[in-house]
Amino acid sequence: MRQKLTQFFASRWGIILAGAVIGILAPLLQKFGNPPNMGICVACFERDIAGALGLHRAAVVQYIRPEIIGFVLGSLMAAFLFREFKARSGSAPIVRFMLGLFAMIGALAFLGCPWRAILRLAGGDLNAILGIAGLAVGIAIGVQFLKSGFNLGKTQKTYSAVGWILPAIMIGLLLLLIFRVQFSENCAIFFSAKGPGSMYAPLLISLGAGLLIGFLTQRTRFCTMGALRDVILMRDTHLLSGVGALFVVALIMNLSLSQTKLGFAAQPVAHSSLLWNFLGMSLAGMAFALAGGCPGRQLFLAGEGDGDSAIFVIGMIVGAGFSHNFSLAGAPDKIVDGVLQVGGLTTAGMIAIVLGLIVCITIGFAMREKLKQEGK
Repeated sequence: MRQKLTQFFASRWGIILAGAVIGILAPLLQKFGNPPNMGICVACFERDIAGALGLHRAAVVQYIRPEIIGFVLGSLMAAFLFREFKARSGSAPIVRFMLGLFAMIGALAFLGCPWRAILRLAGGDLNAILGIAGLAVGIAIGVQFLKSGFNLGKTQKTYSAVGWILPAIMIGLLLLLIFRVQFSENCAIFFSAKGPGSMYAPLLISLGAGLLIGFLTQRTRFCTMGALRDVILMRDTHLLSGVGALFVVALIMNLSLSQTKLGFAAQPVAHSSLLWNFLGMSLAGMAFALAGGCPGRQLFLAGEGDGDSAIFVIGMIVGAGFSHNFSLAGAPDKIVDGVLQVGGLTTAGMIAIVLGLIVCITIGFAMREKLKQEGK
């Protein structure tokens, strides 16, 4: 039975199933209470967790999101059931941390991860087209570095405890969420009273959805970055079929639930500053490609024991703190007295995106094995 399930999950129908399940659950989570066009967003949800822990004080985005906890624990369950839990680490951890940090800065400039970009488009937000285009360009640049020998080094087997660290953190976060712990007055744990952070589906529904998605994506290796990378590198559309299923099913679900609003202006938790939507996701896409996976994939890898992916996840959470503490994140469009005020980035946010692109390109050039070998 285990072998037959493994064969199914490795097939095209398996990856389509994973994408379709995400496409069903994300709009339903929105219907049950999650923010509009944000039924699932790894970057946004990690940002909310960072806020709940006090790593930033943006009061409207503070909540411990059960979906993120479920992704890691669902992947952990799948890895154990199929005997794939393997603690490993040691592949340029500080570089992975920096890639995670800049990936989050880029994603929050756009206001969404690759999954949310697809879900925003499925909800009618045409700004997502620029985000997806930027993501593709960033990944394409990262692929060129991969083709020229970019390598973060060899991951090695390590102590089992290393693989348990991020799952243990997630269990701790779940307990903090359940008991609504507050350690002293005006101190963490913080929960938003208004804004996107105050909008959430019931705990058991969110956690259950996260566990199911974590289980399926660990088995199928679902990854939006990997889908585009494989098309560019090998013309392989296996992973892309899952991403396509996510979009098509989410579009059908949004239409059936009357959750679609077509256009650019005043979309929910989004801005129509087209250039910075594009460049923000270009930065995120390049960081994902160099790190070897999109933010969802990094969570699933961490759940199966990958300490390097756990470092990337922590880098993203810290990056969320930086983004809001230093006003780097994108500001949504808003309507004031009937007049549209286009959001976007502050000057500091624009500088951070350019700096991030420079850092990622520098890392890409500096860590190419072919150049090292030629210099010997």
